[in-house]
Amino acid sequence: QLPPGLYKKVLVILHDSVLPYMNEPTLMMDFLTVAYGIGGAISLLALNGLFILVHQHNLEYPDFYKKLYSLLDPSIYHVKYRARFFHLTDLFLSSSHLPAYLVAAFIKRLARLALTAPPEALLMILPFICNLLRRHPACKVLLHRPAGPADMSEDPYVMEEKEPSESRALQSSLWEIQSLQNHYHPDVAKAAAVVNQSLSEMEDDISGLLELTAAELFDREVKKKAVDVPLEFEPVRGLFGKKNDIFAEHFSLD
Repeated sequence: QLPPGLYKKVLVILHDSVLPYMNEPTLMMDFLTVAYGIGGAISLLALNGLFILVHQHNLEYPDFYKKLYSLLDPSIYHVKYRARFFHLTDLFLSSSHLPAYLVAAFIKRLARLALTAPPEALLMILPFICNLLRRHPACKVLLHRPAGPADMSEDPYVMEEKEPSESRALQSSLWEIQSLQNHYHPDVAKAAAVVNQSLSEMEDDISGLLELTAAELFDREVKKKAVDVPLEFEPVRGLFGKKNDIFAEHFSLD
């Protein structure tokens, strides 16, 4: 076992500076699976190495998606390795052979966590969710149930369930996306409103949004050209400023 700080330093470089130069990369299976089970940032960093072993060396990990699902918590939109995590999650959920209940569970969990996410994360996660819906048409039932629950307690989706198959995500709806259409940031509200129309077949390119920061978002807003807003001004007349105010006949503002 390694100290947490050393774990992170090793896992950051393992996938591109160690595994390609090993005669038997499969020797790292135990180390990576244990690291994947630790949780937090260490689990996120272990994903890179695990992906190489699963993709190139036929590693079988029965609870892989269950563990990936459990990594989705409120902190996932704030961690330093957010871009790397969502890049790999996008790859893991790209297969068309994944069951609909599994993808629906990921979509629903991401949408629920998006309710408390910062704008820079929302501008990435909303196209991410739309891409999952495009790849897996069976999950579009979540969009075609526009009448969401009256309150969260009536939502059939079980957020606390650790097993995706038991989360009842397919019985729910994406009312969270509808809520985000009233977001204070106009770009977020616009991105959330995409689900109101039928989704195009072409997937959105999210590579440029993975590393979007709050500072970049602020700079983008500051550099926007101000639009002159026409204002109607009418001088105040009388005590109450109304057009046909009877007080205006007897009183005046000096």
